[in-house]
Amino acid sequence: MQDENVSLEALIADANECLRRTQHSTTDRMPAPEQRQSTAKKRSPANRALLALTATLILLLETVVLLAGALYGVMFVLAKGPSPTARDLFIRSVRETSAVGFLANLFYTEAEIQEIIGSNITPEYDDSDSSLIQIPQPKPDDGAQNTPVTDAWGLTDEDGDGIIIEEVRGEGYQGYMMVVLDPSRVIMGSVPESYGSRGYTVEQMANQFDAVAGINGGGFYDPDGKGNGSIPDTMVVYEGQIYYAENGTRFGFAGFDKNHILHVGNFSQQQILEREIQYGVCFGPVLVVNGEAVDPDILASGVNPRTAIGQRADGAVLMLVINGRQISSLGATFGDMAEIFLSYGAVNACNLDGGSSSMMWYDGQYVNTSASVIGIRPIPTSFLVLKEGNNP
Repeated sequence: MQDENVSLEALIADANECLRRTQHSTTDRMPAPEQRQSTAKKRSPANRALLALTATLILLLETVVLLAGALYGVMFVLAKGPSPTARDLFIRSVRETSAVGFLANLFYTEAEIQEIIGSNITPEYDDSDSSLIQIPQPKPDDGAQNTPVTDAWGLTDEDGDGIIIEEVRGEGYQGYMMVVLDPSRVIMGSVPESYGSRGYTVEQMANQFDAVAGINGGGFYDPDGKGNGSIPDTMVVYEGQIYYAENGTRFGFAGFDKNHILHVGNFSQQQILEREIQYGVCFGPVLVVNGEAVDPDILASGVNPRTAIGQRADGAVLMLVINGRQISSLGATFGDMAEIFLSYGAVNACNLDGGSSSMMWYDGQYVNTSASVIGIRPIPTSFLVLKEGNNP
């Protein structure tokens, strides 16, 4: 019995010794806290910066992938969802742009897209009746300049400079209407000798002509959204001279005759000469003719930034720019534009180039926000408002 106890005690002692040796061996292998800190310090600042940059790039890439997936999901619902109205609005909106028009092709063939948006046949409009515009004769200077003036439409020229700018808002859009009370101050800003080299921004064009205000004008060649804004893609009339007549008028023409009356429609070169048009550009569609909105089928469109020009019965020129591609303003349809013009008393009105080109400039600064991600775009044509007393 005693031998058994001795044997058991020996076994316990041996076990404790093995445990002690194991713990000692593990402790020997683990570096002390000072050693671990020393090892961490061996990483250079450059390495730590590289690791941080790599982690940041990975996070950004994951975010971009998630956003792209979410965007694709939204587009898929719009394009393939149960609502034909949403589908048509999406297809028309992207196809009206030069940069993202390809998005429609992710979901439909070209034949299907053409069936949705309709043909490219130039629309027909009623002939605009110039007799509906009666421009009053200028009154003798009575020394009452720079005093508030309220016109027949209830608009007040607070500073007396002959220009009224009002903010316009509607469902999904926000923009600005400029009313120029004296139509003789409105010209087309363009530099024909620069065609083919480089265009001018609206601000540069205004400075070129010593103008106080302006908006962008007609369309221009813009391959892949990288054009330099120097070559009109449709007919242009500048100081009575016709340029690029062979390119036609696309979906509409807007031009002022020698009496400062705005004509809108689709005109041949001969018709322009007969009407004695002095300044004119093309884009379209025509929005209002003889005080009425054109056929709703012609006005079917997406929502985008827009620019357009019109005229009231008293000759006052209406210049409209709508912001777009923003959270606060997605953009307007052609139908929205026609409604706005009619609410301001337009007799005739025509849509101009829009999208990233839509800009309004007044008194040294831009009034609206550019939709372009590459900055204010150069253009070949614009409509400008000359300073008072500089009328041609």
